Amino acid sequence: MLTPPVNQNDHVLGGDRPLVTLVEFGDYECPFCGRAHAIVKDALRRMSDEIRFAFRHFPIRQAHPHALPAALAAEAAGAQGQFWPMHDTLFENQHALEDDDLVGYANDLGLDVNRFIADIESGTHLQKVRADFRSGVRSGVNGTPTFFIDGQRFDGSWADGGLTLTLSTLVRARSLGPSDERAEAPRH
Repeated sequence: MLTPPVNQNDHVLGGDRPLVTLVEFGDYECPFCGRAHAIVKDALRRMSDEIRFAFRHFPIRQAHPHALPAALAAEAAGAQGQFWPMHDTLFENQHALEDDDLVGYANDLGLDVNRFIADIESGTHLQKVRADFRSGVRSGVNGTPTFFIDGQRFDGSWADGGLTLTLSTLVRARSLGPSDERAEAPRH
């Protein structure tokens, strides 16, 4: 189970009344997360009104030395209302996550760069990243990307269309409503 459930501390995309909630624990330097990013973006593009998506940071610092600074950069951008554009930029530029690169992305997004740098250097958003990481540990995450659908861990293959198929199947089923209610409806 996802612990805690999606809440006001999460960065969320999608419809106001979603049929399905997808949560990803990810690492901006993880190549598998980079591949998953394109899959999630496509699913959101096709089912944006039906899906709510939340991203939680799970930087695996031992394997990815730029993961934590990238997560802090996403949060610093989020403090200026630009989490999702920075999120996309980081995944689209996984090969360039040095400090100078992060500052360049902040500049490209029109952020207050001095505030952005100060937030990262002071660790302003470190507690948020740590809280996401602890949430992952409590939820049984041991690698990235790890997905949860409606609070349940998705253990299928996300890379071969399994995640998209599961999401679209759930959306379709929930948009139709319970089949037993339709079957029991009186005929006129």
